[in-house]
Amino acid sequence: MISLSEESRKYLLGVARRSIEYKFCKKLFEPKDIPHELNFQSGCFVSLHDKNKNLKGCIGNFRNDINIVFNVRDMAIEAAFNDPRFTSIRQDELENINIEISVLTPMQQVKDIEEIVVGKDGLYVVKGFFSGVLLPQVAVQHGWNKYEFLSYTCMKAGLPFDEWKKTDVNIYKFQAIIFDEVSLGLK
Repeated sequence: MISLSEESRKYLLGVARRSIEYKFCKKLFEPKDIPHELNFQSGCFVSLHDKNKNLKGCIGNFRNDINIVFNVRDMAIEAAFNDPRFTSIRQDELENINIEISVLTPMQQVKDIEEIVVGKDGLYVVKGFFSGVLLPQVAVQHGWNKYEFLSYTCMKAGLPFDEWKKTDVNIYKFQAIIFDEVSLGLK
């Protein structure tokens, strides 16, 4: 599992916020003075919440071929402006948005559902052209057990609720380092 210092977490949150701010000016933010600790490639998700903790955008990927700093930059822009479930963030809304970043570990195929740990693992379900992912914090926020977590991940993939019980479904787990502006005193 990767570990990130508070300084690196704050740096990534700053990159996410500045990337969104620059996008309002139709510019691409180019991070500078990247901490050595952030010299690795990883997938990530960037989630945006309003002051009432309502989700306003969340986009990410599992890419392990892009530096985490640039992946955070790109996913922040995607979450703010291209999540099809929400309208784009307006410039006057940004000051009230809390940015949350989930830095992901590589996925591991689940051989036995008993190895899934709610609160630690996120899930990715794949069947044919259908796929869906839920981050580790989602199950905790909703109070789900592992079976509910599996079922809702299937639903997110557009599959029936109990599809995870079938043998032709691939289930993967991953972990995440999760941090946000409010918890780090940036808001």
